[in-house]
Amino acid sequence: MTETVLIATACLIAGAVIATLAVLLLRPRAAEPDRGAEQQVIELSGRMQAMTEMLTRAQAQLQQTVHERLDAVTANLGLSMQSSTKQTVDSLQKLNERIAVIDGAQKNITDLATQVNSLHSVLANKQSRGAFGQAQMEAIVADVLPKGAYAFQHTLSNKTRPDCAIFFPDAGPLVIDAKFPLEALTALRGATNEDERKQAMQRVKQDITKHVGDIAEKYLIPGETQDIALMFIPSESVYAELHERFDDVVQRAHRARVMIVSPTLLVMAIQVIKQVRKDAQMREAADQIRTEVGHMMKDVRLLNERVRKLQTHFGQANEDVANILTSTSRIEKRATNIEDLEFGGDNPVTAEIIPAPIPRKLGTGE
Repeated sequence: MTETVLIATACLIAGAVIATLAVLLLRPRAAEPDRGAEQQVIELSGRMQAMTEMLTRAQAQLQQTVHERLDAVTANLGLSMQSSTKQTVDSLQKLNERIAVIDGAQKNITDLATQVNSLHSVLANKQSRGAFGQAQMEAIVADVLPKGAYAFQHTLSNKTRPDCAIFFPDAGPLVIDAKFPLEALTALRGATNEDERKQAMQRVKQDITKHVGDIAEKYLIPGETQDIALMFIPSESVYAELHERFDDVVQRAHRARVMIVSPTLLVMAIQVIKQVRKDAQMREAADQIRTEVGHMMKDVRLLNERVRKLQTHFGQANEDVANILTSTSRIEKRATNIEDLEFGGDNPVTAEIIPAPIPRKLGTGE
């Protein structure tokens, strides 16, 4: 700012000097030279030279200042461009990572859509839907119950073959049917007006009622199977919709002793059956344990009798040993008395005395 003011001031002064010179030069010359004017011209020339030098120095200083500032601006601009470039590169990398994540998510969505379409195709076909429900039911049963506790496509006495039969220890099998009429419910979901909706609802009631009747007629055999049968629905949403919109059909199935179950309810029912089987096995094991304990008590009583007999034998042996020790003590005493006898005379008869044996206590096993 100071250099700019200085340059402007120098320019104004130079302009004033040039204007004065122009006036003096254009003024008509007198007949005689004017000494004062010449002196003024000389002074003005000196001033112009001084102003020119000051202007030159100011211009040089201005150029240096401009160069320094340009260098500083260039350096700052370079640093700013480097920082911006780095930030841009980082942002592009993050953007590429997010695009990769989005591509992965889009691929997952595409795969999911393909699976949904496949599932829709499976559920649209009656045979495929039956196979899907059968596979899901078999997986649930096989994951919970041990082998031998169930059978798939088990043949009953009336030559019917339910999808699954779960065996109980002391009762008949529990029958599970995995076929569900979904066409009417699909038509109900696709209804576009009230008439189509009423017809679809009537069809749902008829199809489910007929299927419940078929299960009760085929699989509920008195004295052979359980009093109830399970109708498996391989979809929680279908089960919820059935209970929400067709509660009368569900109650009718209950009265026919056919329980409608979803995958979650089937798992809970299988868990209860597993616990019932475990309790029955524990009861059987308790009977076996009670029998073995009875045999063990008999063996303990027999062992007690034999120990008492052995104790009697040991008592008799101890008594015999005591009598033997009494006899040996008496013999030892008599031998001592004989040894202590003194005979008269100067030359007493000396005889070789055989010492009595030292009595020895018999051990328990002798």
